Amino acid sequence: MKAVVTVMLKEGVLDPQGKAIGHALGVLGFTGVGEVRVGKRIELDLAETDPEAARKSAEDMGRSLLANLVIESFQVEIV
Repeated sequence: MKAVVTVMLKEGVLDPQGKAIGHALGVLGFTGVGEVRVGKRIELDLAETDPEAARKSAEDMGRSLLANLVIESFQVEIV
């Protein structure tokens, strides 16, 4: 079973990479782009066959290692 963990900086946390990308898009002529936020997508191939057990396992991984809960939030999707 595959789980996708998406990790993003929490609202209010400065995102310098997102700011740099937003600025570069403007320089390249792309208009109408508002705030840009950068995160990470982590794909996990789990041996678990039960979707709820897989979700719980991926959430535990997110809390334990994949996200810095002080400045990041995460969500899990079972695909």
